[in-house]
Amino acid sequence: MKFLWTPSSHFNLANLFTFVNITAGLMATYFITQHNFVLAIVLAWIGGAFDIFDGKIARKYNLSNEFGVQLDSFADFLSFVLVPVFLIFQAIYSTQLHSISLLVASFISIYYVISGLRRLIHFNLNADAGEVENYFTGVPTPLGAILLWLVYLTNAYGILPAFVVIGAMAIIAWSLNSTIKVKHP
Repeated sequence: MKFLWTPSSHFNLANLFTFVNITAGLMATYFITQHNFVLAIVLAWIGGAFDIFDGKIARKYNLSNEFGVQLDSFADFLSFVLVPVFLIFQAIYSTQLHSISLLVASFISIYYVISGLRRLIHFNLNADAGEVENYFTGVPTPLGAILLWLVYLTNAYGILPAFVVIGAMAIIAWSLNSTIKVKHP
């Protein structure tokens, strides 16, 4: 079990937590296709919890490495970009929108995915394994996902109509690569 505590191991403890995040994201995607949105959201939040702990474990036990940085970004892309966009598309756009508005929602969804991917790639190019900045520039993808969950809930409870969800998604997508400063927890 020495591999769990070896920084160069692809299967060290921190990376295993990231693999759980990826598993939760994949399972959430499946449950979205089954229209079980509540279970999908629970799985996404479980993935989010493991995302918090993978970084803490990596720093505490000096397990950070380039593989882990890349793996974490892949997990973030799946759990915090693709899953919430897919959820909103399946739960809101595909059931409440038609023709031109559905086309606009499709473009905004693609814009969000590209914005999230750009943010994560930019972060990886400028991050050193094991180092943490005091502030993020732009909204981090996990916070973007939380904002999208809130938008989803406001629609599910009849507070926001679908066309407002489109606008909110566009604003959150823009914020991912903005100059907004967000304090690192």
